[in-house]
Amino acid sequence: MAVFRYKMKNVLDVKLKMEDQAKAAFAEAMAILNAEEEKLQALIDRHDWYEEEGRRMRREAIDVNDLRDNTRALDNLKEQIEAQKQNVARAQAGVDRAREVLNNAMQERKIHEKLRDNAFEEFVHELNAAESKEIDELVSYRHGLKVQNSKQ
Repeated sequence: MAVFRYKMKNVLDVKLKMEDQAKAAFAEAMAILNAEEEKLQALIDRHDWYEEEGRRMRREAIDVNDLRDNTRALDNLKEQIEAQKQNVARAQAGVDRAREVLNNAMQERKIHEKLRDNAFEEFVHELNAAESKEIDELVSYRHGLKVQNSKQ
């Protein structure tokens, strides 16, 4: 029996590898984004703690130096939060780029899989046609033998 061999198997294999690489890059970009978001949340939590500490200091006996330190720390944290928001935005852009590359790789793989499936269907169709032709020839040969035997 004939064996199906896809002529562009190497191309399909390359597309599969490219998709796997794109998946890995996407996962790495997501991990970076998650880490940056966690850093941002930690800064926000720390900022909230300093705000609460500032409120507590204002309720109690006021120590000007502690209050000034608290205000400086809050201002510093606000700057760090803004910088971290930019880091998160860059990480999100990286995720978006990785997602686009992954989507393109998946589309290319699907195209080549569809081409392979079409080639296989054509192979099966040609195989069936060859078998049908062979059966027709066999039937014609046998019919010819019967006609020849009946004349004798």
